[in-house]
Amino acid sequence: MLESSLTYRRAWERRCRDWTCGVCPKRSSLRYEAGNLSSGAPRIGVLAVQGDFLEHRQALRRLGIDAPEIRLPDQLDEIDGLIIPGGESTTIVQLIDMYGFRDSLRQRSREGMAIWGTCAGMIVVADRLTDRRPDPLRLMDIEVSRNAFGRQVDSFEADIEFEEIEGAPFHCVFIRAPVVNSVGESVKVLAALDDGRPIAVRQGGMLATSFHPELTDDSRIHELFARMVEQRS
Repeated sequence: MLESSLTYRRAWERRCRDWTCGVCPKRSSLRYEAGNLSSGAPRIGVLAVQGDFLEHRQALRRLGIDAPEIRLPDQLDEIDGLIIPGGESTTIVQLIDMYGFRDSLRQRSREGMAIWGTCAGMIVVADRLTDRRPDPLRLMDIEVSRNAFGRQVDSFEADIEFEEIEGAPFHCVFIRAPVVNSVGESVKVLAALDDGRPIAVRQGGMLATSFHPELTDDSRIHELFARMVEQRS
């Protein structure tokens, strides 16, 4: 099993090194012209092993931010912030371990790199889960329940007040979403359901949302994360 995993990882590394991406930093002509953000664009990568990473890249591009797809651990040294997208949390964690990301992600987090997990990404960055699997990265002092609202057919949308962004409530899209059961003393709740359960939390350079901001045309939370990245880079 170990030999098979190593073979697969080497094949993946060869494929990624040959990968050509039309919006990578060396090829993009995009400019950073987002609102009140500074003229020097932060480098925000999107973990691209599974899930809806393309939607996050599109949201960042609306802000004029290049968003390279992160497929290998050594690419983490080339970015200032990282988004771990929604998808299937067990699969994402398996691929994180298969491609050797776990130690590198923890190290970059300790060094101060801002990281944002959305939906499954919230599960990945959590310290504690109510389920036995997957094995999270333990980057954020929160306890999370997977699929807290039921199956795919129980997905829903809601307009919810969100701290640290201005304007109208944020339109939140919940798809087999997790929810935060408890938070540590240093964790700030940014948004919660009517019953008080947190759905968006922040701890230093860590941000986690149980919903999918990337599936809307509203880029305010992506802009918030860009500011977080700027402050820490």
